[in-house]
Amino acid sequence: MINGHTKIYGILGRPVAHSLSPAMHNAAFRELGLNAVYVPFPVADLAQAVAGLRGLAIAGVSVTIPFKEEIIPLLDKLDPQAARIGAVNTVVVSQKGRLIGHNTDCLGAVAALKARTGITGEHFLILGAGGAARAIAFGILEQGGWVCLTDLDVQRAETLARELAVEAFPLNALEGCPASILINATPVGMDPDLNGIPVAPDLLGRFSLVMDIVYRPLATRLLREAEKRGLTTIDGLQMLIHQGAAQFELWTGKKAPVEVMSRAAYAALGDEG
Repeated sequence: MINGHTKIYGILGRPVAHSLSPAMHNAAFRELGLNAVYVPFPVADLAQAVAGLRGLAIAGVSVTIPFKEEIIPLLDKLDPQAARIGAVNTVVVSQKGRLIGHNTDCLGAVAALKARTGITGEHFLILGAGGAARAIAFGILEQGGWVCLTDLDVQRAETLARELAVEAFPLNALEGCPASILINATPVGMDPDLNGIPVAPDLLGRFSLVMDIVYRPLATRLLREAEKRGLTTIDGLQMLIHQGAAQFELWTGKKAPVEVMSRAAYAALGDEG
């Protein structure tokens, strides 16, 4: 029952109507009997939206495309890891009303990868150079993995590569990257671009594992082509679920019911189909 004591959480982004985070977090609130609700906030103006968080005493928010980097100067404080990554996907509102930026994408990516593969000493190729790519690369490097980056915007990839002290490769020279694990951190292949694929299918045979952070559709063309070649795959909901669990714990101070959140996310995606 929503009442005057209900804590309000949400997600800032453009677009956000497609997000599975409300289903996932609301299931967790119900499981633990918390008087809280999580809703999507479609953002037209980020500065005004952040001011609204303060004015309405919102308890905390997720941050998604395209605001993970843009929101940083609007916050009061950054968690040290978020500051090092240079991207924020979670805002915690303190008891004094201060907005504190965190990054749980890093934790989510590492958890999703560790469920299927080792990270230390492994070589990864990350497609993309935005906020999600930053967080994933940071997590891999922290765990002792090796990273190569590529992006359609070559200059953007090179800039991020310099910041992380890793190599950047143009899309037409990926054979030079010694990676055995491929991660798509771009929106290529997301509905409605169902036939989109971020790399040529012929390149996939050189990898042993392919991870996609796109979850709509769950079986992207990239993952379908990888499975045809007998590769291990990780779908986009895995990172979403693990980063969401970390968000839940930051906001509530309680252990996240990960299995409940996972079932809710997959069920919500299935219902849409």
